[in-house]
Amino acid sequence: MKCFGLLGLLGAALLLGCWEPGDAIRCLDRQYEHKGRCCNRCQPGEKLVSECSDTEHSVCVHCESGHYQQSWTKERHCAPHDICEDNAGLIVKTQGNTTHNTVCECQVGMHCSDTSCQTCVENQPCQHGFGFVAAKALARMSSPCEPCAEGTFSNVSSKTEPCHPWTSCEEKGLVVKAKGTSTSDVICESSKRSSLSVLIPIMAAVVTCLVGICIYCLVHTNPRRRVQEIEAVKPREILEAQQPVEVEEILPVQETLLRGQPVAQEDGKESRIAEQEKL
Repeated sequence: MKCFGLLGLLGAALLLGCWEPGDAIRCLDRQYEHKGRCCNRCQPGEKLVSECSDTEHSVCVHCESGHYQQSWTKERHCAPHDICEDNAGLIVKTQGNTTHNTVCECQVGMHCSDTSCQTCVENQPCQHGFGFVAAKALARMSSPCEPCAEGTFSNVSSKTEPCHPWTSCEEKGLVVKAKGTSTSDVICESSKRSSLSVLIPIMAAVVTCLVGICIYCLVHTNPRRRVQEIEAVKPREILEAQQPVEVEEILPVQETLLRGQPVAQEDGKESRIAEQEKL
């Protein structure tokens, strides 16, 4: 029994010799362990100046101009803002502050050369049927051109022009004459003109049918009826042809002397001429 007691004492002594006060400390998320005690971390936008002690808390100060710290930290230095180099094709998208870094983006007509976007390269023109997608350029994609989706078109070769939506004929009170494609817009026309373009062929077809019906009726009239009409007309023509021609009664002409000159005179007028000669 004494042996077991001595062994227990020796084990406890060994454990006490390996134990340090700091091993039992468990600090919070916004704290860190320093010399056996928990010190507060500096909040975003600040950096650590001095550690905490038995009498003082951690001392923090704001990041200097052009630097930032975006998380709770025990670091003694803030990180510098990125510089958007103009000669690399970069411009400032969002200016940095004490808690956030500066965000750069490519100039108009350029896109990132790689995913790190440290430099930019000039866009290649998007061909007809393709449009420039700004979001893809901002997302640091290598090719900002994208085929025009259904309902959009691009009829130019451009480094900046996106695909444009088709014109809405309905909003303008018009109707669609020709549907749009990926390279051309919809063609609209007046609804009146469209109705005429439909009515004219219909009217032409109706007129053609009427003319055809008339010709058919003329050509295919009942032959018996036509014969009866002809026979009804013939007796009338025959009667008219058989009527005697009225001949004017021609009275005999006699020659009479009037004052020594012969004068042609019809019969029945001698008495009047004789009376005139007596006078």
